[in-house]
Amino acid sequence: MRSLPLSIREVKATEATLTRIYDAAKLGLKGDSLALAAGMLPAEYRQLCALDPIAELAAQKGKADAESEMAAVLRNAALDGDAKSALEVLKHQHGWVAKQSISIDVDQRISIIGALRQAESRVIDVIANEPSQKLETLNAEHHLQR
Repeated sequence: MRSLPLSIREVKATEATLTRIYDAAKLGLKGDSLALAAGMLPAEYRQLCALDPIAELAAQKGKADAESEMAAVLRNAALDGDAKSALEVLKHQHGWVAKQSISIDVDQRISIIGALRQAESRVIDVIANEPSQKLETLNAEHHLQR
């Protein structure tokens, strides 16, 4: 672990400082993580951004360059035939949305509630007719025994 400074130092937007901010932002870091990766305390980074807008611009430029690089990688993959990459470009850059539902022809709609009612009615018919079928079976067996 590197040593942590105990007091706030005077910060200036030197070329080295701006490069560290740019590099940290290009990695996708933000806020306190960006400040620490750039070698500053979070309070120092906030102070620098307040005093010199070029520090915040360095962070914005780093983020924009990283986003541009990744967009180019994704676009090139899509152009090279990667269907998943092409789909991601369409969704995120062009607002394309896949259908979220399946349409069924009106003539072939199935009512689950109706199907359950029919099944229930069949079960009731079987239960209601079961005693009479047993009686008929017993009568037939009785006639055979005579």
